Amino acid sequence: MRAGRILLVGLVMLLVAVGAACGEDAPKFTLKLATVASPTQPQTQGFYKFAEVVEELSGGNIKIEVFHSGQLADQKTQILGTMRGSIDMCDGSPSWYSDIVPYPEIGVLEAAYAYRDLDHLYYVLNGPIGKAYWEELRKRSGLVVLDSWYLGTRQLNLKKSVGEVRTPADMKGVKLRMPGSEAWIDVGRGLGANPTPLGFTEVYLALKTGTIDGQDNPLPTDDANKFYEVTDYIVLTDHQMTIVNPTINEKLWNSMPEDYKTIMLKALEVGRYYNNELVLEQEASLLSKFQNQHGLKIIMPDKEAFMENMKRTYEKYEDIWGKGAYEAIQDAGKALYKAQ
Repeated sequence: MRAGRILLVGLVMLLVAVGAACGEDAPKFTLKLATVASPTQPQTQGFYKFAEVVEELSGGNIKIEVFHSGQLADQKTQILGTMRGSIDMCDGSPSWYSDIVPYPEIGVLEAAYAYRDLDHLYYVLNGPIGKAYWEELRKRSGLVVLDSWYLGTRQLNLKKSVGEVRTPADMKGVKLRMPGSEAWIDVGRGLGANPTPLGFTEVYLALKTGTIDGQDNPLPTDDANKFYEVTDYIVLTDHQMTIVNPTINEKLWNSMPEDYKTIMLKALEVGRYYNNELVLEQEASLLSKFQNQHGLKIIMPDKEAFMENMKRTYEKYEDIWGKGAYEAIQDAGKALYKAQ
């Protein structure tokens, strides 16, 4: 925690100088930010931190109203609303942009087993590869991606009726909830399951009633939404490093003074450090909590088998993502570690 606090203090000190540029006669903005995440999830906590810093450093000239738990819209509708300008900001992701914009090529940025670790992920997203995708997204949709936050690595979370899962073959016939985009559905297929599209806010009840047999999410998401109450297994497939992109409507963004944009970007950086630190801390501690306090069984599967099955599922994406796009992301990780 100490390193994270030092980073936050340093960023806030930097922001104070920027915030001084906002005088009493400066224009005022009140922006609505939509997320389907619950109020206790790290990303929502990060958005609250972002809103707090923005308001303080702009002297109250920029205010962010955070609408959590799908209060404004579901995942798909909030992105469409941001494209159209009826919603100011939302938390999108490449898997959603790929279907909704549509911009199928960008889905590769959130492909399963694309990244080795967090350093690799940010090396790609903030480097030339990621920047090219974000710029093309802006041209096609009017969505401006302002940052990338780490939500955790997705694991399988299953009911007792499924039994112990160690390979994709064990997932045959399992009704696995997936977000309702084609890119997500193919992740479910790659895991060997029968993917079942379902809105995030419906997952808990669907698990409780047996409408679905399981879901996949990062451990902090499982904890915040109490999925441990209605499931029995965590299977550590480590299949997808999940990100969320704070995103704003382009016309709105272009209407903001440059010093406001600087404040927004730097405040998002504070929010990102806050979110990421919460996620990493929870990922380190939650397995013990799930096992010892809630009785879930933790399973170490044959991860190589899942990786091979996913690779076969992704064969059709050569034409969708572009030849060599998936490999380019993986190769970027090799280049990163070779340089180190």
